[in-house]
Amino acid sequence: MTGIRARSFVYVVLVYAGALGAAAAIAHSTPALDPLWRVALADLAATIVVFVGSRRANNSSLYDPYWSVLPIAIAAWFASLAPHLGPRFALVLLAVTLWGVRLTWNWARGWKGIHHEDWRYVDIRQKTGRLYWPASFLGIHLFPTALTYLGSLPMLPALTSPAAFSPLDGLAALVTFAAIAIESIADEQLRAFRTDHPSGACDQGLWKYSRHPNYFGEILFWVGLWLFGLAAGAPLWMGVGPAAMLALFLFVSIPLAEKHAVARRPDFAQRINAVPRLFPWFPKKT
Repeated sequence: MTGIRARSFVYVVLVYAGALGAAAAIAHSTPALDPLWRVALADLAATIVVFVGSRRANNSSLYDPYWSVLPIAIAAWFASLAPHLGPRFALVLLAVTLWGVRLTWNWARGWKGIHHEDWRYVDIRQKTGRLYWPASFLGIHLFPTALTYLGSLPMLPALTSPAAFSPLDGLAALVTFAAIAIESIADEQLRAFRTDHPSGACDQGLWKYSRHPNYFGEILFWVGLWLFGLAAGAPLWMGVGPAAMLALFLFVSIPLAEKHAVARRPDFAQRINAVPRLFPWFPKKT
């Protein structure tokens, strides 16, 4: 690790420590509020702290690990409220921790440092000009925070409900841990491919059957959390979380990524006609 990366990670750790401190202060100072509102306010406070850190560093990529750190913090706080110890409680905490730690590590080993900003944010900066930081707060910071908050809601009943462990919990565990495995394998396959083929479009392993198997695994993870919530008696409306995640990837993340890939990787256009966009299936013959 170079000196620049080391200093960058120290800065990130300090900013996120401040964000968690602000979130904890809000959560513990509002005991009269419903737990979901308390988490929403705490989440907003933490996002504002991270945004201030991003603005000070002039780099919105500082927000990127928030996506995977936030659900772990929410799960830990939900678990402290009125824990109902049992298989579901253990499986949900294990799944969220595995998913969050792995995804955070995947970000950390690929991050070049505070001087490097994600290409998506660079594009937004160029398009918005002097309005970049308001756009960054709303679109890069606050919007993903709202999505991960919605996706995390089923964890409250999953971690606190006395409902008996059921076959639906077994299905939820299967879906959630399969999602973590799919996303992990896809990320490792892409990393290995890019090492040997820096300008090519990955067509190895899971990438042979989906243009974005890592995104598929990510969506599946949130579906799994929702299933755990349903097994614990969560209302159906909490399915808004995985539905919002699906919409995000279908209408925002995938179109942006594919436009960027077509411009940088000449063979990617062929994959669009042959390989399913998201849900894995056998490729067409071309």
